[in-house]
Amino acid sequence: MIYVRIEAMRKIPKEVEIVVQELEKSGFEAYVVGGCVRDLLLQREPEDWDVTTNAKPEEIQKIFPENFYENKFFTVTVRTGSDIPKLQEIEVTTFRSDHKYTDRRRPGEVRYAKTLQEDLSRRDFTVNAVALRNSEIIDPFEGRKDLNAKLIRAVGEPAARFQEDALRMMRAARLATVLDFKIEEETKKAIQACSQLLEEISEERVRDEFLKIIMADHAMSGIELLHELGLLRYIVPELEEGYGVAQNKHHKYTVWEHNVLSLDYAAKQKWSSSVRIAALLHDVAKPRVKQGTGSNATFYNHEMVGAKMAKEILSRLKFSGKDIETITKLIRYHMFYYNVDEVTESSVRRLVRKIGPEHVDDLLKLRMADRIGSGVPKAQPYKLRHWQYMVEKAARDPISVTSLKVNGDDIMKLLGVDPGPRIGWILHVLFGDVLEDPQKNEREHLETRVRELNKLSDEELRKLAEKTKEEMDRIEIAEDESVKQKYFVK
Repeated sequence: MIYVRIEAMRKIPKEVEIVVQELEKSGFEAYVVGGCVRDLLLQREPEDWDVTTNAKPEEIQKIFPENFYENKFFTVTVRTGSDIPKLQEIEVTTFRSDHKYTDRRRPGEVRYAKTLQEDLSRRDFTVNAVALRNSEIIDPFEGRKDLNAKLIRAVGEPAARFQEDALRMMRAARLATVLDFKIEEETKKAIQACSQLLEEISEERVRDEFLKIIMADHAMSGIELLHELGLLRYIVPELEEGYGVAQNKHHKYTVWEHNVLSLDYAAKQKWSSSVRIAALLHDVAKPRVKQGTGSNATFYNHEMVGAKMAKEILSRLKFSGKDIETITKLIRYHMFYYNVDEVTESSVRRLVRKIGPEHVDDLLKLRMADRIGSGVPKAQPYKLRHWQYMVEKAARDPISVTSLKVNGDDIMKLLGVDPGPRIGWILHVLFGDVLEDPQKNEREHLETRVRELNKLSDEELRKLAEKTKEEMDRIEIAEDESVKQKYFVK
């Protein structure tokens, strides 16, 4: 054992100290262990706290009646009654050794270990194979040395660690990203050699580690590290299609560089996961739709194809339906047009209607990340600020049928008719009128218009509703074409 006395360190919370003290009072060894000790040594605030002990689970339960124990890994969750959420539960695990990994993730057999060192030897990385008792650090694998050198190093034989639990490869990349460390050379080579094992890990676990990398301050470095380690091809291989793919005269970077630089800006601004993922994936389709070469290359419909690809990627990684919908909308409409003298209020209202008012701010953030990722000096020029002003102004105007001052029930009562397709046709025509001129969204005006429309035959009213929709679609297509010409996407 290597014992090192530490004086300058973040204070251990009283809830954790009480757990350790109660175990010791009952005659057992007890240590704070793992990632929380690593964070203490780095002067970081631990996210959670773990304790290891030579007490058996049933003995732990006797000492702490308020507990939860329902696993085969000798871990008892002790409820502390703390007011601080992350200290309300402390995991206390008996010294153990793991054997017979069969699924590249969990040990098939878990045995009691006799000593703390035996327990620490089963852990993933040296920086996590450290324990703390009072102010003494137990560090048999020189984790402190690697912390000082800013290295992530596997405990023991790296390849063996990754063959036992393939998710450790993702965890190595995540720790290196979050801590701004490097991966030690032999550990890196082992990950590259074992990278294919990641296919045997569930999508949900891969997603969780991937998301932690995306949410790190150095997210761009994390994505580049996943590429270097050979792991990204088993997570989002579509991103690697952009590696080395040149763009056109509007871009100084390759598709890959542009995507990761856009993510970098979003991460530096500490924006949400949805914006960060959209920034990383917003041009993922460009390699597939690219036409031509050199400065005049085009990327026809890359925003639409990209939204479809993003949906497939995020569905594969088991993201929630809500997240998928949000991110794909951001990608689909990230090419919105905002020239001051050309953008009309009605076009802004149409865009707000399509993406939803709740996503407008994120769409603006994505466009800012897209701009910085293209190498331009300003994230938000005057034109974009003017567009934002128009959006806020349009937010007070109708953007959906439900915003009309009359609804289907009002129309049926006004006309004395039963439910039927005519009600929907009338509402559609009314919405088309109001979308172009919000001042028409007054009850008196709309009721007058309803009476006028009711004079039409079913066929005439249906055709008018269809014509209104076609006109709205035509305007949207024309606006899309203007965007494509502006940004050389044909």
